[in-house]
Amino acid sequence: MSPNVHALDRARASLSKIQRPDRAEVEAAVRTIIRWTGEDPDRDGLRETPARVTRAFEEFFAGYAQDSVDILKKTFEEIEGYDEMIVLRGIRFESHCEHHMAPIIGQAWVAYIPNGRVVGISKLARVVDVYAKRLQIQEKMTAQIANTINDVLEPQGVGVIIKASHHCMTTRGVHKPDTDLVTSRMLGCFRDNALTRQEFLGMAT
Repeated sequence: MSPNVHALDRARASLSKIQRPDRAEVEAAVRTIIRWTGEDPDRDGLRETPARVTRAFEEFFAGYAQDSVDILKKTFEEIEGYDEMIVLRGIRFESHCEHHMAPIIGQAWVAYIPNGRVVGISKLARVVDVYAKRLQIQEKMTAQIANTINDVLEPQGVGVIIKASHHCMTTRGVHKPDTDLVTSRMLGCFRDNALTRQEFLGMAT
């Protein structure tokens, strides 16, 4: 197992030490925010909102409780020598930016060239979701997906492209609703071989 995987293990251990508040504390915090807006959290339409927001946040940030390395551990070696590119395209995801907690809505393209073993394609989508369901910046999320696949599967190369709309700039701030952000991470033969990289880029446009 590569040093980067050990670094992932250390990061997960660090996260587990964070003291998480209980549900009542979270709901109380939501009530405070509602009051801050000028609303009454006890009126009929808002009385259940703190509980609803807490449940929604559990879903939005479920990635903190999931292990991306474990997802990729089950692989298949009976592949008849297959060594061409494998690409899962247009993986839709929802995330939240760590600066404003505003939604990030986008798609990911994930590719790798196997080195004697492959992983179930649904596992690639699950790895995207693990990192998406955390407070994120897109650049870091792109690298995390690529690095994890590279470290666990040890393929010939990995490529990840993410295109996403960030509500922190489409619905607030500069208000540019027609923009999206594109990031990529190329490792192994995707970085070293221009033809391999171009083949992948052509599939993601």
